[in-house]
Amino acid sequence: MTSRDDMTLTSSGFYVSQEAPIETSNPVPTPTSPAPDILRCAYMELVVTDLAASRQFYVDVLGLYVTEETDTAIYLRSTEEFIHHNLVLRRGDLAAVAAFSYRVREPEDLDRAVAFYTELGCRVERRPEGFTTGIGDSVRVEDPLGFPLEFFHHVDHVERMSWRYDLHVPGELVRLDHFNQVTPDVPRAVKHMQDLGFRVTEDIQDEEGTIYAAWMRRKPTVHDTAMTGGDGPRMHHVCFATHEKHNILAICDKLGALRRSDAIERGPGRHGVSNAFYLYLRDPDGHRVEVYTQDYYTGDPDNPVVTWDVHDNQRRDWWGNPVVPSWYTDASLVLDLDGDPQPVVARTDDSEMEVTIGADGFSYTRRGDEEQGFKLGNTL
Repeated sequence: MTSRDDMTLTSSGFYVSQEAPIETSNPVPTPTSPAPDILRCAYMELVVTDLAASRQFYVDVLGLYVTEETDTAIYLRSTEEFIHHNLVLRRGDLAAVAAFSYRVREPEDLDRAVAFYTELGCRVERRPEGFTTGIGDSVRVEDPLGFPLEFFHHVDHVERMSWRYDLHVPGELVRLDHFNQVTPDVPRAVKHMQDLGFRVTEDIQDEEGTIYAAWMRRKPTVHDTAMTGGDGPRMHHVCFATHEKHNILAICDKLGALRRSDAIERGPGRHGVSNAFYLYLRDPDGHRVEVYTQDYYTGDPDNPVVTWDVHDNQRRDWWGNPVVPSWYTDASLVLDLDGDPQPVVARTDDSEMEVTIGADGFSYTRRGDEEQGFKLGNTL
């Protein structure tokens, strides 16, 4: 970690710098081939074991719009989307993630993706007809971190539902915001994503230089994906944005009315990192879905990087509520291009959960092993 003498301490307790102070001793080589020009995260392909139950969760409860469906797959999109889908639910025997998909700026970026990953020795597959309905010429790779990534440009356009107020629901999900990936070596992952043109906006570190997580973006928001330290490669969550925080509260009320409040894993609350209001849900297969709103613009070239101390109890929840242990331990498997689960590698660096959450699962362990009771924990 860069010396904090070179960083600015803010009134909120975190540090800012112009470049991400993250270095790796085990980098993925930087290809000589130029990286594809990525615009944004665009969709995720999820394998689910019960398509009907998943449809009920994502359509009837969360309100995503069905673009198309078959006996084996459902293609869903959010309110503001004009491409065919933001989420594919595909029926299978093992719940997992088949693809983290990014849109690129021009068709030639697919050639660049092939060259970039071929130089790295990664498995690369290209399908001019696309891997999913509604998406044209596409490249899928098993990246050096073990994740299945897709790159595409051509899409079928569909109706943007922003003006269909007659169909909107109180918890309207307006766009796909980001992915979150679990990886054992965060600095290595950050370096590789920077080679792809991603920029760090925020991160969590400690004084010893351990990196616990980093948020990285292509579009001008806090992130298109985050790299979270843990056993991986796995998928931590996929996130959809709402317009305002009352939309998130409406989702909680709806889940309560349907007697499905057990789908709420964490929140609602406000993050310190990203400043966003959040809610974490678990779908019928245990895939984690975040609903999120009110982060900030990051598009200027000198946008400052925010570094949080891992012992700052406001980094994950601005109100100081500890994170439930399942949020740190549970994540979805990811698949290779044959549809088989990628092996999970254990993280050897310190665990954020172990250094910040007390043995009761409700209190915070602070710097110097001082335990600070949590509001609920004090009543138990």
